[in-house]
Amino acid sequence: MVHEEIVVKRRWISEKRFLHALNYCMVLPGPEAQQLVTYIGWLMHGVRGGVIAGTLFVLPSLVIVVALTWMYLAFGETEIATAIFAAIKPVVIAIIAQAVFRIGSRSLTHPALWVIAALSTTAMVLSGAVFPVILAVAVVIGIVGSHFAPEVFQAGGGHALTAGSVGPAVIDDETETPPHARITRWRLVRTVAVCLVAWLLPVGFLWLSFGPDDPLVEMALFFSGAALLTFGGAYAVLPYVFHGAVSAGWATPTQMVDGLALGETTPGPLIMFVSFVGFVGGFTGEFLGAGSSWASGILAALVVTWFTFLPSFFFILAGGPYVEATRHRLAFAGPLTAINAAVVGVVASLALIFAHNVFLPTNQPVNVGGVAISAIAAIALIRFRRTVIEVILWGASIGLILGLFATFGT
Repeated sequence: MVHEEIVVKRRWISEKRFLHALNYCMVLPGPEAQQLVTYIGWLMHGVRGGVIAGTLFVLPSLVIVVALTWMYLAFGETEIATAIFAAIKPVVIAIIAQAVFRIGSRSLTHPALWVIAALSTTAMVLSGAVFPVILAVAVVIGIVGSHFAPEVFQAGGGHALTAGSVGPAVIDDETETPPHARITRWRLVRTVAVCLVAWLLPVGFLWLSFGPDDPLVEMALFFSGAALLTFGGAYAVLPYVFHGAVSAGWATPTQMVDGLALGETTPGPLIMFVSFVGFVGGFTGEFLGAGSSWASGILAALVVTWFTFLPSFFFILAGGPYVEATRHRLAFAGPLTAINAAVVGVVASLALIFAHNVFLPTNQPVNVGGVAISAIAAIALIRFRRTVIEVILWGASIGLILGLFATFGT
């Protein structure tokens, strides 16, 4: 959608410049869609353009997620709502399976990459906390492998979009890099200083106000770390967030699955799922004291969102000039290929974890109906190429019918 709007319709940036920005946003940790629009805003209008573009890409989603999460917590226990979520959860598993299929068909081009994916799946199922280790090992494998087996690791992991020129763009293929996008030492130092202050001030305020062991401080530190590990998009970091949020008591496994269902149906980047986690943790934990559910939920959602996206602004505003300086070089192909293979395994582990919670509920028989819904949804997504929204609405409709029947049928 971003490509269609910015490259094809508005012609703000050329196809090659867009792909160059997108491929490097994949190399960076963080949500690549938000980084991409931040990068384009920065390239066109400097820091102000980047901050405006990146912020307004996230802000509407934050408001929607907070509102939907409150409705979920307030009314999610009703029989109809329970039935709707029970039908949507298997659809979410099918959506994740489709993501594995889509990413894997592009990334796993050699048996060695399949091995990397399988090992990362196994490691993530055993413990989601090893995600940073998986990424570090993948980078090392990619660097070493690109020297000894370049035919395997030099394929790269970039996206492929429709080629061909559709007329001159504001920033075209051969347009010179704007002055604000060139490398200068002072600009880099200033950007690092501002971003460091933007991280330290809220952390320090929370630390001094509530203490080092307060859940808000823990959320700030945890999601700052998660933001540095989101190679490969939102699906890749979800198992890590799932493990951390459940272990910390911010949300239950069932709530995490429900949150992903909300995230899939909410406009904006899927990584906004973290705002759901923050709101649920604050609302149920009442971090600000008894009776503060609403205020605690909003504050926690804001904290989580701030610390998740702040590193993305830093990477673009500080690293953008260096990315522009390498427009005619193919760097990081080996590590990116290995990371993409590992990400396939990580996303597959997410599907397995969620499937276990949905299909094999504790002390209950196998959820045969859920398995059937998930299989049909997967076929619709992969074979018939139906959209995510269409499939989720189909699942929600089934749940609504079953819920109405259970409520009024007797």
